[in-house]
Amino acid sequence: MKTKSEWIDAAARFQAEARSFVDGRFVSSPNAATLEHVNPATGLPQYALALADDDLLNRAVDVARRRFDDGAWSRCHPSKRREAFLKLAMLIEENCERLALCETLDTGKAIRDSFLRDVPGSATTLRWYAEAVDKIYGETAPVGPGVLATINLEPVGVVGAVIPWNFPIETAFWKVAPALILGNSVVLKPDEKSSRSALLAAALAVEAGIPEGVFNVVTGGAELGRAMGLHPGIDALSFTGSTEVGKKFLEYSAHSNLKMISLECGGKSANVVFADTADLDRAASSAAAGIFFHQGQVCSANSRLLVEDKIADEFVERLRKEALAYSPGAPLDPETPAGTMIGTSHRDAVLAKIAGGKRDGGHVIGGVTKTVEGCDNFIEPTIVTGLTETSELVREEVFGPVLCVLPFNGEDAAIRMANDSPYALAASLWTGSFSRAHRVAARIRAGTVSVNAVDALDPALPFGGFKGSGFGRDLSLYALRNYAQPKAVWFDFRD
Repeated sequence: MKTKSEWIDAAARFQAEARSFVDGRFVSSPNAATLEHVNPATGLPQYALALADDDLLNRAVDVARRRFDDGAWSRCHPSKRREAFLKLAMLIEENCERLALCETLDTGKAIRDSFLRDVPGSATTLRWYAEAVDKIYGETAPVGPGVLATINLEPVGVVGAVIPWNFPIETAFWKVAPALILGNSVVLKPDEKSSRSALLAAALAVEAGIPEGVFNVVTGGAELGRAMGLHPGIDALSFTGSTEVGKKFLEYSAHSNLKMISLECGGKSANVVFADTADLDRAASSAAAGIFFHQGQVCSANSRLLVEDKIADEFVERLRKEALAYSPGAPLDPETPAGTMIGTSHRDAVLAKIAGGKRDGGHVIGGVTKTVEGCDNFIEPTIVTGLTETSELVREEVFGPVLCVLPFNGEDAAIRMANDSPYALAASLWTGSFSRAHRVAARIRAGTVSVNAVDALDPALPFGGFKGSGFGRDLSLYALRNYAQPKAVWFDFRD
């Protein structure tokens, strides 16, 4: 791991492509418009992102379709796809510093998280799907003598993926890996704030042996995402982002070709702490990590802390001390626990929501900006007590380092409060009772419930939610369902 000065020197020399990657090469639309990218940690412009127009999107979809139809990837032996995935995972690790700089310079994320978590996590996802490819079995149906009926998952063809800025490289492979391993072709649109790691990864995929045109990346903003949602040549589309935008993709599907849609949207995850928790210090430390990591810019962040009333004051004091460890700092400093907000407009939106909580009677600990090396896009960890369950700050996703604390009295009250949300992405539960852990986890509505842990994640586990958090799943074998259709084949061999 480099020192701060070494990372700064590397960043000063760093250059990366900011053009779309289509059919195995970096390209831009003729007379393409560009978008100036500003480093959120400095407020200074970094590079110009070339925006793809409709013609370039059409070209990407057309080449993806041709590559799917020619069968070089879609109908090759599974071992060939496994070999390419394993080589790509190795190349991702070999290029870890370059990819980590893409992530940190584009988003302001702490370099230690980009370098030690996000990029290696992407390689882990690739290896997991590589080893799963030849273990995906079909089925036979009990249809009687003289007949054989088989059911197999078939790739849909061309997959579109639209991903957010907070975990660019990891979210890209959460979608690209299961789509590609089935034999689909992919057109990926990263967020315009964080495109460079996906572009580099697509180039590495060709080097790894994935045929040109199978994995394409187009760069642009909301209009390009809309065009993908409406494109008749895209058979399935997976989106991660806000619930508001996720709903639009359902409309796009309805107004185009009824493409399959999978959505991983917003969250307002509850972290429930019972008084019988064996290690309250560990619970407090985990609660702080669950909301203040990456400045709270995490869809599954545990932003609602529900604490049994008899320990509420004591636990908040423990939590306040743990929050100090997440004071943000310069992203290129490897000792920095959290980097910056994604930009000034988002910082202002988060501060406005904190101010709304104050007007609703909340007591705010923190909630102020911090200036780091001349830039004030940093927000100190914020704990808010004294609000009711109906407060906007308690109910709405903030996407910042803001934790609302509410006391509860009794198990039924804890479950009711945890479920009283328009979202149902994730939840955490702390208790020393084995029976309570099972009982409460079964009644909490969330895609993932972490017991005596926060935001548990593994490639083998499906990630996604219910209600306003969307449907479909990333990771695990369940993600394959986003990019495949079951086909039944009936063989009648009776005389």
